[in-house]
Amino acid sequence: MTYLLRRLITFPLVMLGVSVLVFVAIRLVPGDSITAMLGTEAGLLTPQQKQALAAYFGLDQSWLVQYGRWLLGVLSADLGLSVTYGKPVLDVILQRFPLTLELACLSMVVAIGIGLPLGVFAATRRERGSDLAVRIFAMIGQSTPSFVIGLMIIYVLSAGFGILPAMGQFIPFSEDPLGNIGQLILPALTLGLSFTASVTRISRSAMLDVLSDDYVRTARSKGATRRRVIWRHALPNALIPVVTLSGVEFGYLLGGAVLVEQIFALPGLGRMVLDAILQRDYALVQGSVLFVALNFMIVNLLVDLAYVMLDPRIRLGGRS
Repeated sequence: MTYLLRRLITFPLVMLGVSVLVFVAIRLVPGDSITAMLGTEAGLLTPQQKQALAAYFGLDQSWLVQYGRWLLGVLSADLGLSVTYGKPVLDVILQRFPLTLELACLSMVVAIGIGLPLGVFAATRRERGSDLAVRIFAMIGQSTPSFVIGLMIIYVLSAGFGILPAMGQFIPFSEDPLGNIGQLILPALTLGLSFTASVTRISRSAMLDVLSDDYVRTARSKGATRRRVIWRHALPNALIPVVTLSGVEFGYLLGGAVLVEQIFALPGLGRMVLDAILQRDYALVQGSVLFVALNFMIVNLLVDLAYVMLDPRIRLGGRS
């Protein structure tokens, strides 16, 4: 409980630091948000009209005043008004976030569902041909960018099987579960396969360390079957580094896989942030980064708490 309270206390401090960094960084990007928002029509406005728009969105004030007003709004769950969508920033984020969350979860299922068994398989066949094959697969997977994997999947499906990925208007899961999965299965495979290589290498390395421990040899000497030794005794103790890696990767996925969302035309959080940066939509970028940072911290906290469930010998917040 002490550890949990200490982590919760640090949340506001970290969020404050993130807010300052993103506020300054987005304003250092060259360009004017009003001009970017209006595009070619910006030249039709008079200077007075531009000033009126800047005053409406609060962009005519100094940086310090803008930051203070924005921070006060954040404390009341008001992240500002998006100049791109003309709606509250929080509403825009919550509209895009479910897709990104679903894509992240499906990608993690793919990565862990493939990578963990492969890692265990390779560790139990150390220095054999199958182990070498798995290690080569992991090495290739880690060195191949996710967008390359996505383009290869699209090419193979279209050129080899005449199948194109389902794109167009996104279908929510609540409206059509099969249609929703059909749209997300290829993006999830693209992101999941990229992460599978890392899971495979980490789980193999962790299993090799655990299989050489005394308690594993003791279990074998007591007549435990090979399957029981691997899955009941060794694997639970090898999961901690896998959980750590999965937590970090899941946090990144919640930030939005921009390239994959662009390739498969998915209106997710990452694609929205990229468009907001191009449009100089200060409020939307600031709110999105703050939202992603909060989710990242929550995921890391849940990962730390999962350590205790995996290994009761670990005590958080007490002694080091």
